[in-house]
Amino acid sequence: METIKSMSTEEKGSLLRAMCPVPIDKYPMVTLAHGGGGRMMNDLIESMMVATFANDLLNQKHDATIFPSPGEKLAMSTDTFTVNPLFFPGGNIGSLAVHGTVNDVAMAGARPLYLTLGLVIEEGLAMEQLWQIVYSVKEAASSSGVKIITGDTKVVEKGKGDGIFINTTGIGVIVTPHIINPASVRKGDVIIINGDLGRHGMAIMAKRENLEFESQIESDSASLIAMTMGLLEDGMEIHMLRDLTRGGLASALNETTGIADVSLEIDEKKIPVQENVRGALEILGMDASYVANEGKMMVILPEKNAARALEIMRSYPEGKDSVIIGRAMERGSHGVYMVSSIGSRRILDMIAGEQLPRIC
Repeated sequence: METIKSMSTEEKGSLLRAMCPVPIDKYPMVTLAHGGGGRMMNDLIESMMVATFANDLLNQKHDATIFPSPGEKLAMSTDTFTVNPLFFPGGNIGSLAVHGTVNDVAMAGARPLYLTLGLVIEEGLAMEQLWQIVYSVKEAASSSGVKIITGDTKVVEKGKGDGIFINTTGIGVIVTPHIINPASVRKGDVIIINGDLGRHGMAIMAKRENLEFESQIESDSASLIAMTMGLLEDGMEIHMLRDLTRGGLASALNETTGIADVSLEIDEKKIPVQENVRGALEILGMDASYVANEGKMMVILPEKNAARALEIMRSYPEGKDSVIIGRAMERGSHGVYMVSSIGSRRILDMIAGEQLPRIC
């Protein structure tokens, strides 16, 4: 797998085509028969899905998978991915589906173990693209330490599926005695994020709209499991974890204060944004605080634990740029405040709609 990761895009594409278990010359496109319940559907599932994700649980091949519960408390999350375009700098809908769901499970204080994989494929999707997506799911699941243990495949008529939609459900075991929940946040807690904001949303926008910037913007899509487990297994008290996906940092902060009995204040100067992303945001008139990320998280914890948390987070590639951006205060008339770069203080409200649709 490491060898494949080090290849160029063209080399990797050629190798993946050669590896595809479905004879592409015979079936270059997905057809309705691939979802019809007959031999072609069975061949697709057995040769591509089951063979790619093979493990002892998936191999039960029953209507439901029986799996062991490794602890008393489990966490489960489900999400459906409709990103457009399917392929973007830094990933594709397959890796995104895995990262998005395992990160959600980890934010509950759980180690993700198992994933389901539901595919709704549009008739006419190139079989080569389907294979690239499936292989990306495999790579992302393997690097995240999770197993695909059950799934479903449906094919819809051309024009009704936009290529492919993916649903993933993740299950994990709770690894901390602390209650990680917005209601746990207290006055004096500090807010940490693990790096720069806005990359995923801007990468999708640039690819979708054929926007050219001075340098290519790559999505930050990544698994946050290792870093999160590093924090939890240290045993420190953590009050809140949240990945900064749709709605970005601003939505995560507002959703937290909607439950917690505190207000949150952040310092705009302390929020890292890559220069190429900052330039794109300025051109488009957008605010990094509201743009989606797929490899960023927010940690809220007592100030006494902040130095240790930063030390742990910065020891992982996904957290090398971790920084404290704010703190929890006594409840005010509004939930979230931002101190601007010129020192003024303004309300950071939740966005009314969606700046960038179809980004995950």
